[in-house]
Amino acid sequence: MTSVHGGGTAAPWGTDEFTERLRAVAEERYHDRHPFNIRMHQGELTPGELRRWIANRFHYQRHIPVKDALILAKFDDPALRRAWLRRIRDHDGTREGEGGIERWLRLGEAAGLGRAELRDASRVLPGVRLAVEGYVNFCRLRPALDAVAASLTELSAPGLMRTRIAAFEHHYPWIEAEGLAYFRTRIGQGGRDSEEALALVRSWARTREQQERAVAALTFKCDVLWSLLDAVERGAPRAVGQGAS
Repeated sequence: MTSVHGGGTAAPWGTDEFTERLRAVAEERYHDRHPFNIRMHQGELTPGELRRWIANRFHYQRHIPVKDALILAKFDDPALRRAWLRRIRDHDGTREGEGGIERWLRLGEAAGLGRAELRDASRVLPGVRLAVEGYVNFCRLRPALDAVAASLTELSAPGLMRTRIAAFEHHYPWIEAEGLAYFRTRIGQGGRDSEEALALVRSWARTREQQERAVAALTFKCDVLWSLLDAVERGAPRAVGQGAS
């Protein structure tokens, strides 16, 4: 039975229960369970499918520092802004040729994709574009609690990165080993970032309503990543005007 306060509102979950509910969402709804990722890790993707994923996922990667800048702008505490700023540096680097975006471009090159092709936003699948825009707008419009809670998909990221490295090395040896640097770097970064974000969410979400919002935000982010892979799995849409014969 759910306990309630005198005013009729549900009592907040304890810290441990709240944490377990967040971790359960990340474990049960994370995109490592998506059929496309499963096929990737089992070595079943064709070179064309893998390149399509790399190219479209880059559209998400290049917007990570954008969403983090939107989150940072919501913080009143200078110390918190300085800490969150590290996430932007992790992806943009502190100088040309550094950072996660650069490492993803090198992954593309290792897979046979040119930088200009990766940067060409007109090539991005419509479903990928909608998923990314939805996430960026979520971080722009929602309170800091919701936006930070959505980032908790990183709780599951280190395990996925380890699985992905092993899969690429075993099944896709035609991709140069240096191209896997992004995955290797994100093991440590994802673990660190997720624990910091989890501490913030636990400290901010003091009421049941706030806790439920945090769980819903994390669920939304899992849906974003799942929808992105749905679009990649379906592949390129038909050309305009190409009807059934």
